[in-house]
Amino acid sequence: MMHVLVVDDDMAIRAAVSDIARNQGFAVSSVDNTADARAALKAHMADIVLLDLKLPGGGGLPLLEEIRTIYPETVVVVMTAYATVSSAVEAMRTGASEYLTKPFTMDELSDVLERASERRYFDTESRRLRERLRTADGFGTLIGRSSEMERVYRILSKVAHTNHPVLILGESGTGKEVVARTIHYNGPNAPHPFIPVDCGSLVPTLIESELFGYVKGAFTGANRSKEGLLATAEGGTVFLDEIGELPLDLQAKLLRALQEKEIRPVGSNLRVPIHVRILAATNRDLAAMVEQGKFRKDLYFRLNVVNVKIPSLRERRQDVALLAAHFLERRRRETGVLYTLSDDVLRVLGAYDWPGNVRELENTIERACALSSGPVLHLGDMPTQIQEYRLQAQHSAEFAPTEEISTDASILTIAEMEKHAILNTLRQLNGDKLTAARLLGIGKTTLYRKLKEYGIAEESEM
Repeated sequence: MMHVLVVDDDMAIRAAVSDIARNQGFAVSSVDNTADARAALKAHMADIVLLDLKLPGGGGLPLLEEIRTIYPETVVVVMTAYATVSSAVEAMRTGASEYLTKPFTMDELSDVLERASERRYFDTESRRLRERLRTADGFGTLIGRSSEMERVYRILSKVAHTNHPVLILGESGTGKEVVARTIHYNGPNAPHPFIPVDCGSLVPTLIESELFGYVKGAFTGANRSKEGLLATAEGGTVFLDEIGELPLDLQAKLLRALQEKEIRPVGSNLRVPIHVRILAATNRDLAAMVEQGKFRKDLYFRLNVVNVKIPSLRERRQDVALLAAHFLERRRRETGVLYTLSDDVLRVLGAYDWPGNVRELENTIERACALSSGPVLHLGDMPTQIQEYRLQAQHSAEFAPTEEISTDASILTIAEMEKHAILNTLRQLNGDKLTAARLLGIGKTTLYRKLKEYGIAEESEM
């Protein structure tokens, strides 16, 4: 129960305001001067303060300033019978959330109290989520401590406790559905369904029947009626993935459903009310599509109330090791094997560009664990593109053109770079083939076969 403190020197107004607040379910206390208000706040911090600007003992503005400084989480609503533009502006500048002019109606006060309580609730929940961020490796099921992800978390902590539509932007594989689930399960809709819809994988007729439902006999094969996902998710969230793939005619129907909060199943003349939150995602530039006439401007603005841009993995490289550790830990829980990454692999993973983003990293770790012959993952356990990247990077670092080597001479094939990597490693290790194979991330049999191809005897000195 939220606590409301009424500060007004008019006894009749104090009593009336207090009664209205109690009838709305608030715990209420009231005082008639600033000194008693300070004492009341010190004894029990109020969630909402209804403050008269004209008070004996210094007036309401100085007290408002104190509340904003000492109790910044308290929502202050100022009220006065002396309504002037200057006093309103000054009160709002000082930190008041709402402004009521006496005499006000019961409905006006009720509306203000409802808005103030919602703001207090959202501010409290956002603060709790921010506190969780300081002690966690991420937010919800999102992993990352980079400054880029911190910016994402700050937005999510604010939008999670609202019902506004959110447009989630980012490249394929960045985790847009994970972001959508995080918003849903950290908000008021969490007890209700979360339903993802891939707009890019269904043909237009199927998308329409999936979203809006249909009645028996609406089309060939409709042997029974089916409830649409927008109705099935009552009270929950519908996540429209790849919204940019939605055909224009369906965009118009979706917009109408969101505006009117009702749908008409295919083949039916009846409309069904819906109460769902819409989250949408795309890896396409919707603003450009609007300019090209490929996406409806009105739907774009309806979905883009708040947008969240998910950074690519190459934009937050410092999170790669943390994400890899997360996937390894998940693998440990599934298999009981504690896998670790060799230093060489960790360096390569941190430098690689990850065109497939987090999804590619996850698949890379799973593949390496499946193919590894031991608990330590070496470069040979990594996919081909990771191994080739390592060889190219090593070549770039060690074989840049010099005065003695022409530019043409520095251009080597992948096979030549591989040969150099093997021979150079053996030289550094004084011919220790087993250690060389481990560091190179290849099996010893592969190493011996390569040496034979190079015309080097197995027992020869390097």
